[in-house]
Amino acid sequence: MSLLDNLKNAQKDAMRAKDKIRLGTIRMALAGVQQREIDERIVLNDSDILALLTKMVKQRKDAAGQFEKANRQDLVDIELAEIEVLQDFLPQALSEAELSVLITQAVNETQPSGMQDMGKVMAWLKPKVQGRVDMGLLSGKIKAALNA
Repeated sequence: MSLLDNLKNAQKDAMRAKDKIRLGTIRMALAGVQQREIDERIVLNDSDILALLTKMVKQRKDAAGQFEKANRQDLVDIELAEIEVLQDFLPQALSEAELSVLITQAVNETQPSGMQDMGKVMAWLKPKVQGRVDMGLLSGKIKAALNA
């Protein structure tokens, strides 16, 4: 079953359960998918939808941080609830050990000659870790591995 089908089924379930937060968040995600499909005149596949959901989670985390600075706990709670719903559709996050193994494999496969080849390593890793790790964290770990 595709990720889009999972979202649509979850929307129906949220309607039946009268879960307003979950329903609103899933509708927002589906609207984002539809908007991108219309704008780019393409049909999104699972990896595209995964990237979109990952971006939405990151946006919510940023917003929650801003709301927290402004002492708006009510808005922070809403953002965190939306993050929880969106993360239900993302794959299981990678552990530190799994990430280290993948980075080592990527370095061995791509044989980078230095920091200028970081893009090669990222390109090798990105499909394997999409939605499972923060890309900023991944970038830092790759830099550390290349500098070592």
